[in-house]
Amino acid sequence: MQYLWIALLVLSALIEGLWTRGIFVCFVPASLVAMILAFFEVSLYIQLGVFFAVSGLALLFLRPVVGALLRPGAQKAFSVESAIGTHCLVVERLDNLAGRGAVTVNGMEWAARTLSDEIVIEEGSTVEIIAVEGVKFICRAIK
Repeated sequence: MQYLWIALLVLSALIEGLWTRGIFVCFVPASLVAMILAFFEVSLYIQLGVFFAVSGLALLFLRPVVGALLRPGAQKAFSVESAIGTHCLVVERLDNLAGRGAVTVNGMEWAARTLSDEIVIEEGSTVEIIAVEGVKFICRAIK
């Protein structure tokens, strides 16, 4: 019976590697525990019960973690306040009087302005985020 659990463990790992939804990964620890029970010749009914119990627990606790790590292109939570002090690239000229300007932070484009209306920062420059006002970053040029 342990060969069935080994096969299920390998198959679950392979499917999860291809599909990356965090569902089949829950069967890996359950198969491992059931396989250990099979080596000790525990009843098949107990093996199945433990398999389903561990699968359910893994689905509750392991799937959210592994699913977030394995999902291609998954975005991590980002707090705008955590961007203060970050150096970033100007992708659209920062000009307060024209009401235009954008920077990229963690691969995402954000509206940005300079500290005063007299300062204009050209596209391609590197700036530091010094504050957040509403949905805009306030930036200063890095020399």
